[in-house]
Amino acid sequence: MLTNVFLILCAYYFIKPLREGWIAISDIEGLSKMEVRAYSSFAQSIFLLFIVGWYGRLSERWSRITLITRATLFCISNMVIFWILQPGLFIEGLPASGIIFYLWVGMFGVFIVAQFWTFSADIYTDESGKRLLPLIAIGGTSGAAAGSWMVDLFVETGIIHTEALLLIATLPLFGSVLITRTVDARLRNQGSLGKVKSSVSIPALVTENKDIKPIIIGAKLIFYSRFMLAAALVTLLTNWVNTNGENLLFRVIQDALAMQAIELNITGSQQILGFIRDGTTAFYGNFFFWVNITALFLQSFMASRLLKLGGFGVILLTLPVIALLSYTTMALLPILLVVKIMKIAENATDYSINNTARHVLWLPVDTKMRFLGKPAIDTLYVRFGDGLAAITVLIGVQVLSLSTKQFFIFNVSLVVLWLIFGIMLVREYNKALAANLTENKR
Repeated sequence: MLTNVFLILCAYYFIKPLREGWIAISDIEGLSKMEVRAYSSFAQSIFLLFIVGWYGRLSERWSRITLITRATLFCISNMVIFWILQPGLFIEGLPASGIIFYLWVGMFGVFIVAQFWTFSADIYTDESGKRLLPLIAIGGTSGAAAGSWMVDLFVETGIIHTEALLLIATLPLFGSVLITRTVDARLRNQGSLGKVKSSVSIPALVTENKDIKPIIIGAKLIFYSRFMLAAALVTLLTNWVNTNGENLLFRVIQDALAMQAIELNITGSQQILGFIRDGTTAFYGNFFFWVNITALFLQSFMASRLLKLGGFGVILLTLPVIALLSYTTMALLPILLVVKIMKIAENATDYSINNTARHVLWLPVDTKMRFLGKPAIDTLYVRFGDGLAAITVLIGVQVLSLSTKQFFIFNVSLVVLWLIFGIMLVREYNKALAANLTENKR
């Protein structure tokens, strides 16, 4: 299973940098490159809401192994199709193909990864899961680092052309299908099928109850609880700030590549597009490598220690404090190297320490809050954050004509709000924890 998730994340991080390279050359008249990316990101979040329901219905009709196999093979077939359609290979470029690919990669990243963790949760008992899943998770982070490192190496050295990355990414996915089927067959041969559901819903993709009604109820529930309100606002601001940062990083990269193209005297339109696509892909390959390596270190050596020594408040407020320092630095020095280093620090902390905080947050609350409020926050308020980030780009570019530095200053103001509501959430968490301990003593 460790090898399985290593292969899955390796494949994903072959594709993810390519997504950024492809969207970088998907020009739409009247829109900047940052706008194209920002609006595509928001459209992706809306698209996922519809796909989640469809996937959930399939999970009720098909057995676990059938669902995983067919979903993975479907994604592999899509990768071959996109390989054929990618600009500059067999055709010059289809309109909006980069945007469609961007939307598809978002779907791929959610479903392929989440169905693996659902499969893992289904085959392990509670005792073995607590012992083995943290180890398996290291395989995932290692696969992400390996995939992004190989993309950076291949593109920078020219060992493999950018066009071939999609085909190479299918190989680890085929290996993942074989491993998954082997594990499932072994469980059947060991007579443990009775412990495994033959048809499994996907709780990592949908809510604990796939009906939309609990999400609506959960959305209303936040207005009756200070804890839920604070959790929703912190989630919204976290996503808003981070998505703004991703869009600004993309803008700085495109500005830097445009300057490099001028310095290198690259003039032909196709040569410029190829230079920008390859440069963006290579940059993100290197960027994701350092994010994943740093996150692996923080998750392995820092997250549990910070939780043990400082408690929930420390791990929850670590990310906004780092974000405040990062975006203040980026506002003062909005150059590529500085922005890259600061975003690596922010994203790595989000994937490790803040990810731990998200799981710990729900431990002291009652079942109603957990099962109704959490799905609403993890869907509606995360997507709301994406929407606000898209609106920020729309108003900032089309109405106010903000510079990159001014965008960073705006993000600093959002982080200040994030810190305020984060402190509020810590207080509500401590109250819930104290109430829970009192109830247990009774």
